[in-house]
Amino acid sequence: MSTNIDIQESSKDTKGKAVLVTAPARPGGWKKGIAIMDFILRLGAVASALGAAATMGMSDQTLPFFTQFFQFEASYDSFTAFQFFVITMAIVAGYLVLSLPFSIVAIIRPHATGPRLFLVILDTVFLTLATASAASAAAIVYLAHNGNQDTNWLAICNQFGDFCAQTSGAVVSSFITVVVLVLLIVMSALAIGKH
Repeated sequence: MSTNIDIQESSKDTKGKAVLVTAPARPGGWKKGIAIMDFILRLGAVASALGAAATMGMSDQTLPFFTQFFQFEASYDSFTAFQFFVITMAIVAGYLVLSLPFSIVAIIRPHATGPRLFLVILDTVFLTLATASAASAAAIVYLAHNGNQDTNWLAICNQFGDFCAQTSGAVVSSFITVVVLVLLIVMSALAIGKH
């Protein structure tokens, strides 16, 4: 039960010459790596934007003491800036979910500039929206923590500690979304610009 393997002798012309192996003309290379990183960052941005909207939307605290006529409550819908924040961060999260198929197209076709250009334009629009909502909410959170002596606005975080912790966490999460959107724009612009 032995097996014979026949090996042919090479001719003198090919002996001692190395075969040159070349790479395919357009393998994807670093542009495919950027596209994969783009997809992963988009998933992270979806999580942080949804987390910010959900945390702010569920921020609510009622103080344990109340009078016969008044009950002291702090909720996100008491502040129009927080309402704006919840709506815009939900819109940004929705956009990021809808942009995932375009990111997948950029992975499959790393040299296609159309999907990347489309994403750069829309990422810039939604970066502006996320920055505006995060900044407006940050201003209100700052006032809630520190107050303003010139206008006699008192800091409410001494009484509503849980409410302030939730709103502060939501603002931090929204700024994480802003940073990720900036990274997405820079990476896509680099992939479009370099040939």
